[in-house]
Amino acid sequence: MAQDASTYRTLITHFTDFLTVAIHTILYERSIYPRTSFLSARKYNYAVRQSRHPKVCEWINDAVGAVETELLKGTVERVAVVIYTKSLKPTERPADLDTQLERRSQDGETVPVLPSVDLEEQFRATMVKLANSGSSLKPLPDGCTFTVAIELKSEGEAPVSHPQPWMPVQPEMKTPKGEKGAQPVVRPVRAVAAGELMFESWVEEVVDAT
Repeated sequence: MAQDASTYRTLITHFTDFLTVAIHTILYERSIYPRTSFLSARKYNYAVRQSRHPKVCEWINDAVGAVETELLKGTVERVAVVIYTKSLKPTERPADLDTQLERRSQDGETVPVLPSVDLEEQFRATMVKLANSGSSLKPLPDGCTFTVAIELKSEGEAPVSHPQPWMPVQPEMKTPKGEKGAQPVVRPVRAVAAGELMFESWVEEVVDAT
């Protein structure tokens, strides 16, 4: 049976599908793993890369599944893919679920909640910008690793009892105003706005201002 394109669950499915592709793209573009360990694939009518290591793919799928669980609860404020150096310092970081949703134009006509053609075009444009964003970033040091993190809304409860464990992150060490040190540089990637599915993506690079 075809999946209804106008439910909250479907919106989340489209987002997590995009998130999976984005994570593989980030790992390839930032050379977290050898580029020879990635396959050529195609998504959104655009050439992308996918890790061919079973354990990496399994980890990504588990992490995205855990993100999806929290998104379906409506508790997530932000989702981040965080790259860490060897010292574990972050350097970079991009209602009823099945109720029919309805969207109306200003003149009262019903319009698609999730326009599929426009959605694919916007996902493709975002993937192009994401893949090209690495050219403006500094090379990463050897031995970097990554994780997927979520920032919950103020009323959200910490997720528990999930195969992909979530651990509280230590508060980021922010440099007091006027002092030198690590400073985040934020570069917007692209905003996606296709019907009721809207989100922004950006790259935050931590640079040493000393």
